[in-house]
Order: sequence, then C-alpha cells, then structure tokens
Amino acid sequence: MVGTTPVNVPQPAAREFALTARDFDAIRSRVRGAAGIVLGDSKRDLVYGRLGKRLRARGCASFAEYVAFLDGPDGGDEQVELVNALTTNLTGFFREPHHFETLAKTILPALAEAPSRRLRIWSAACSSGEEPYTIAMVLHKAIPDLRGWDARILATDIDTDMIARSRAGLYDVSKAAAIPRDIARGRVIKADADTVEMSPALKDLIRFRPLNLLGPWPFRGMFDVIFCRNVVIYFDKDTQCRLFDRFAEVLPLGGWLFIGHSESLFRVSERFQHLGRTIYRKIR
Repeated sequence: MVGTTPVNVPQPAAREFALTARDFDAIRSRVRGAAGIVLGDSKRDLVYGRLGKRLRARGCASFAEYVAFLDGPDGGDEQVELVNALTTNLTGFFREPHHFETLAKTILPALAEAPSRRLRIWSAACSSGEEPYTIAMVLHKAIPDLRGWDARILATDIDTDMIARSRAGLYDVSKAAAIPRDIARGRVIKADADTVEMSPALKDLIRFRPLNLLGPWPFRGMFDVIFCRNVVIYFDKDTQCRLFDRFAEVLPLGGWLFIGHSESLFRVSERFQHLGRTIYRKIR
C-alpha cells in the first residue's frame, strides 16, 4: 500500500450567530412585506453579513432571538433598521448620463416654454443623494435664473440613514470627480482636503423625505419627471406592475419616467411609451 501524507484542509470559520433556514425565511418574509424586496436563497450570506451588526446592537445571540425581538413590543423601530441594513445603496453623480442629457436638452427647454413656471421632479429611491443633487445641478445650468419659478425636487428613500446623509450633502472628493467641471463650478464647494459639499442653492431645491414606495404617498399634485432607477429589480412582477401604475397616476400625459439600465416596462405597464435606453413617456 502506498502511503499518503495527510493534507490540512482549512475548515470554515465558525459563525458568530446561528442562522437557520427558518430564521432566514422569517427575515426575508418581513423584508418583502415591509419593502417589497425579494431575497432569493442566494442572499443568505448577504443577510448574515449585513444583520450581524444589528444582532450585536440588540444583544441577540442568534437570529432566532433577533426574529423574536422583531416580534416583541420594541420591534417597530428595529424593523426600520432591518430594512435599512438590507437595502442596497449603489449610486453616483451623473450615473447613466444619457438620462441627464435628455433632461437638459429635451425636457427642461420644453418646460421652460410653458407659461406656468411650475416644475416638479421626483427622485424615488434617492439613496445617498447623488441622483437628486445631479438633477439639481442640471436644472441650475439649464435655467440659471430660477427666481420666477416654482421649482422643487422631491427626493425619497426607504432607508432613513440615507436620507440623513443626503440632507447633509457631504461627499468624498473621489465621488465628485464624476461631476463635469463646468457644472461643478460654483455648485460644489470644497469642505476640506477629502470632502466636498453641495451648495446652498442646490440644497434649497430639494426636499428629502423618508418614504416606502409600497406604502401611502403623502403628497398631492403631479410630477413632470420621475426617476426610479435600479429599484424594481428587487421587486416581483406584480409589485412592479402596481408601482408603475401608481407612477402613471402622478404623471400627466407626456410626463417622463427614467428607470435603471437593467430594468424594463415590457409586460409590466402599457401606460408608457418606450423612447429608448430606459426612457419612457406616459401615453395613457
């Protein structure tokens, strides 16, 4: 018999918290019910990684204890933290730049000719704020004198931590590198060697509000343009259909809708006309 040398195979490190299939199902059921986010089986490691901090904060020794805490009398506030932790917040200034080119060269010049001088843009799921600040920069450059306008940008997100960060308007210098220099001039202020701040003129245009897109919408009036990008990919088809129908209700005929690069309204809504590259207009 030929001898063999034992090989020391690295063993996976023991996890700090127990996460059973039952715990995982309970958590993803809560997230789907609260925010419409669908977490497949492949997201188990993501759930573990992002919620570990919440278990430590609540003094839970396992995910079963954490689920029990969510069901307890103090679980309401933690439900907000749960959704915050499991929300993906990937964004950037001038992300998908063709959308802002259409806004600057097509939409805003047409609206500037309207007699009402009223403009409403909604950045739905605004994350850490780069999208609404980009919209504000484009608006400022396209219509330099806004004193005679009733112009507002509504920026909402389900993640309350992101709303607080957006209101502050402070960003790493490296993120601001995506802003064209001619647009940044006078609108992006150097705070220190590593940080920039959005100007007061940009902040004054935007109203940041926490909002669950699947819950009530506590506002009145119509929007001229809605940005809802890279959000519905986390929803099931029925939820997508309901959401885009609600968007259609707050847009006038001809109102504009921008969605994410991997999203489509094909077999989701027939109330919009596809104009190419994830740009739509309401037709019915």
